[in-house]
Amino acid sequence: MTEIAAVSAAELAGLERLAPALVEATGEPGWSEVRAELISGGKSNLTFLLSSPAGELVLRRPPTGELLPSAHDMLREARVQAALASSPVPVARIVMADAGELIGIRCYVMERVPGHIVREALPTGYAATAEERQRLGFAFIDALAALHAVDPGEVGLGDYGRPDGYAERQVRRWTRQWESSRTHDVPEVDELAGRLAGRVPAQQATSIVHGDYRIDNCVLHLDDPGTINAVLDWELSTLGDPLTDLGYALMFWRHPGEPPISSLTPAVTDQPGFPTRSQLLERYARTTGMSLDDLDFHVALAHFKFAVIAQGVANRSRDGAMGGQDFGDLDDEILALARAGLDLI
Repeated sequence: MTEIAAVSAAELAGLERLAPALVEATGEPGWSEVRAELISGGKSNLTFLLSSPAGELVLRRPPTGELLPSAHDMLREARVQAALASSPVPVARIVMADAGELIGIRCYVMERVPGHIVREALPTGYAATAEERQRLGFAFIDALAALHAVDPGEVGLGDYGRPDGYAERQVRRWTRQWESSRTHDVPEVDELAGRLAGRVPAQQATSIVHGDYRIDNCVLHLDDPGTINAVLDWELSTLGDPLTDLGYALMFWRHPGEPPISSLTPAVTDQPGFPTRSQLLERYARTTGMSLDDLDFHVALAHFKFAVIAQGVANRSRDGAMGGQDFGDLDDEILALARAGLDLI
């Protein structure tokens, strides 16, 4: 279960300005009395539960402290969710977005979608049978295929990113992020960055990409494991190569007996009954018609990207910018991610 921690003034100031804005956005006078609690579990942006006599909403804002260039763009995250509201992709409804006037930093407020967010283990009695776990796995990959089938222009996202050369830009971007965030030399990460830069495959399609698609960024239906109620955390979304999303999701998908890829994302799918990685790929390829010949590159890129993300999480945790959450020393995990990526490429 997600832990709730009391919010400090440093984590979410400006509630007195936020309250009337929520009243205006919702038309509910009950939002004049608002309380905020930090939802622990997010490892990048901070997520708060807002409660009032009118109900509950969720607010997202960047972490405290110094931010890396181009990271934590809240208005961009809100824009893509609002655009996808009319599509088959399940998303939370955006209530309001703010450029910084209310709490001093960009943020947005969305509806609180009911359901399970599975971070460490399935809830007791949930998806307890092999059939239910298979349905959960296929719903997970089907939601990704649905996202990649959306025409960006038709939902107002034709200018959401540069359509071509996405994987190449990803390698450059995460290499720059690594240079900005690393605290010491890790030759394996540098070598992986170099190998990726020299082997970028041709991009066969362009779609909206989520950028951080994994099971703990989905809200699962309370009773039906075969239904995804919402896909969350659109911070890294843009236009690009859909295979980068697939490779990233595949990296986290664990078979029985396999350890989690990182302590930041405990294994959930390592129980009997979940589809295998091969079954997920077969279903995705059949649904989308895409060739998966270059997928190893994209899985290796996912390892590089997550190694850099882990370094950023470690830095922010050390600097006290994660709302009191402590993720410990991640150096060994960063090294292991880089080595696994090298094995793939």
